[in-house]
Amino acid sequence: MNAVVPSLYLASQSPRRRELLQQIGVVHAVINASIPEQPAPGETALDYVQRLAREKAAAGFAQLLKQQLPLAPVLGADTLGLLDGKILEKPLNQDHAHTMLRQLSGRTHQVITAVALHSSTRQALRVSTTDVTFRELSDREIAAYWETGEPQDKAGSYAIQGLGAVFVQEIRGSYSCVVGLPIEATCELLREFAVPWWTPAAAECAS
Repeated sequence: MNAVVPSLYLASQSPRRRELLQQIGVVHAVINASIPEQPAPGETALDYVQRLAREKAAAGFAQLLKQQLPLAPVLGADTLGLLDGKILEKPLNQDHAHTMLRQLSGRTHQVITAVALHSSTRQALRVSTTDVTFRELSDREIAAYWETGEPQDKAGSYAIQGLGAVFVQEIRGSYSCVVGLPIEATCELLREFAVPWWTPAAAECAS
């Protein structure tokens, strides 16, 4: 059987982003695109998430050329959470996670995902924002959640697509934005770059 040629490269190691592309039938492959992830002095959260998405896509395309792989657009994405205008980071330890989840308890925070596509001729970007409201959380369940291991490497200390779903009272906006790749915004970009979806061969994408 001939290898499936990707119509898109994903410049991300996120299994959730890959699953979302597979869900809509996009034939893709993962390409490495390591870049520094640190806000510049005075850079707003919105500017930061957009810059990272663009830089990841550009770095991925540079790798594409370096490895002399078949050319196709490269998708870069970045997601961050905001509470009171402050970025929700990955927890440093259990106490840090407890503090973040206690702050999120009973309140609404924002999740922003920027998606960029980079080809040999141009680059384009879309941004999606979703409001996520948590119910009131008890200290006991926050501690129990930490023991599951799930929040330890998650921005904001929770995963909406995992066990952390039980904390979410309401979302306003795109669910897939919170997971890490807003499908509707991504499809706008795919259409612009003539990248097809609903492709049966997507199931054959290399792991």
